[in-house]
Amino acid sequence: MGRFYFVQYNYMALTKTQKQAVLNELTEVADAKSIVFVGFRKLNVKDVTEFRRGLRKEDVSYRVAKKTLLRRALDVKGFAGTMPELPGELGVAWGEDPLAAAREVYAFAKTHKENLEIVGGVFEGQYKDAASMMSIATIPPREVLLAQIAFLLKSPLQRLAIAVNEVAKTKN
Repeated sequence: MGRFYFVQYNYMALTKTQKQAVLNELTEVADAKSIVFVGFRKLNVKDVTEFRRGLRKEDVSYRVAKKTLLRRALDVKGFAGTMPELPGELGVAWGEDPLAAAREVYAFAKTHKENLEIVGGVFEGQYKDAASMMSIATIPPREVLLAQIAFLLKSPLQRLAIAVNEVAKTKN
């Protein structure tokens, strides 16, 4: 016969001291450069582990939070705008790089559309809706942007060099 494991779930409400500890942690989250509100549902353990591992590689932290405690912690900071609607179960991703959290959540959500989505966030001290956070998530990394700028600068110079070379050939 197989072994059966009894798992006890604690469905009791958080005590006041537990709520205060969570509130203190979420207040620290509010100090991050950007915060992404992540709506999730029916993620299995393997997917959650993969998701968290990907976030950790980019120095992005993640925590599941009660919406009421999150609202309380963010209200203390007084961000501009109005907080977006936060349906269902909620996770919060944050990091020092302003784009990393949104980019990593977006990348994982592409392969898990039915389980995970960006529902909003905080960027540059303002609440953002899901569409705004999605556009922030699709900004390429800094290295890619620098390469694109270098290519744009190189192209006209290269054409100018070719044109000067052609003019020099016709003068000879």
